Amino acid sequence: MRNYTTQMDAAKRGIITPEMKAVAQKEHRSEEEIRDWVARGQVAICANKLHTCIDPNGVGSMLRTKINVNLGISRDCKDYDVEMQKVMAAVDMGAEAIMDLSSHGNTQPFRRKLTAECPAMIGTVPVYDSVIHYQRDLATLTAKDFIDVVRLHAQDGVDFVTLHCGITRKTIEQIRKHKRKMNIVSRGGSLVFAWMSMTGQENPFYEYYDEILDICREYDVTISLGDACRPGCLADASDVCQIEELVRLGELTKRAWAKDVQVMVEGPGHMPLDQIEANMKLQQTICLGAPFYVLGPIVTDIAPGYDHITSAIGGAIAAASGAAFLCYVTPAEHLALPNLEDVKQGIMASRIAAHAADIAKKVPHARDLDDRMADARRTFDWEAQWACSLDPETAKAIRGSRAPEQEDSCSMCGKFCAVRSMNKALAGEYIDIL
Repeated sequence: MRNYTTQMDAAKRGIITPEMKAVAQKEHRSEEEIRDWVARGQVAICANKLHTCIDPNGVGSMLRTKINVNLGISRDCKDYDVEMQKVMAAVDMGAEAIMDLSSHGNTQPFRRKLTAECPAMIGTVPVYDSVIHYQRDLATLTAKDFIDVVRLHAQDGVDFVTLHCGITRKTIEQIRKHKRKMNIVSRGGSLVFAWMSMTGQENPFYEYYDEILDICREYDVTISLGDACRPGCLADASDVCQIEELVRLGELTKRAWAKDVQVMVEGPGHMPLDQIEANMKLQQTICLGAPFYVLGPIVTDIAPGYDHITSAIGGAIAAASGAAFLCYVTPAEHLALPNLEDVKQGIMASRIAAHAADIAKKVPHARDLDDRMADARRTFDWEAQWACSLDPETAKAIRGSRAPEQEDSCSMCGKFCAVRSMNKALAGEYIDIL
């Protein structure tokens, strides 16, 4: 039996949980280091006590950068079997978290299937599910309705919930006054904004935050404080609405920690390259080092179909500057629900960005595979190269489709290969080119 309520509660009391031990082993850190970081809120171990098949991971800037994959059905694409294929493919490709953003039909069976079978961290956005769960228009829902859906998701075993707690009635006036180009592009944020506008009431996720914390404490659910005012285009980056909300999220972070509830803070969406590092440092200061979960950032607005690349560029800079968690972006961003190939492209782009950042911030053993790859390339050990690759199947397929005459080269250089020439020269061998 657990003699603690949450991972943070245990950490503050000096208890090293099985989840902390698992994270320490994965991260090449001591168990005491992990316990200390969890106690201070700088590492979150998102692990609902009812999600018994979870393979625990830690989220924090001093650990390996983690990847989240957004999935789920919509009214236009509603095949849960296809979504489950995407889930398992995402886990196989190295994603540490899956967010179910389903917005159509009976969502609970799929959500429960995830927490019963998937070892990754499972996240949701309960406000999406509220309209679907009650089958009522948004304006007819009450604050209690929203809170009850948070409880339902916690009871279903979800490890973290994104709640747009930082948007308030004050934000309505800010949005109207500051005339953003893209207004609010957060789906959850827009729903809360719309509900407040139609009912005249305060944001229930802000007004009843203490009740939500009690639910999260009971089930050990981590709160991901959603950034309702994240910029949806470069022109809106780092504006008053975004920064004012971030200040409020810092206050909410401290209130959660006081109740032993773990917190992640969501960060910007679209942002010019030169603003990313400053935003990461500002978040670390305002939110006292709570793990930062960034949605890209997407560094240019004009690459639809290639936003997995624009977000990987921003994600690498963000993670190297202190972000802990990257939400993948696929080529279908801004265009359509991603298919299986889009999911793969998005995951690989994010993993490359995360790995590059981990090397830059000198995460323990982050560069080991890169050094092994260099040795394997020098010796033309192709099997060792596949073993070091983030995506060995793609690498094998490319080489196999354009095979060279000789194994000690590739079809680009042949005998002009610099590595081949240097190996022979240093060994005192004759170098044949023609």
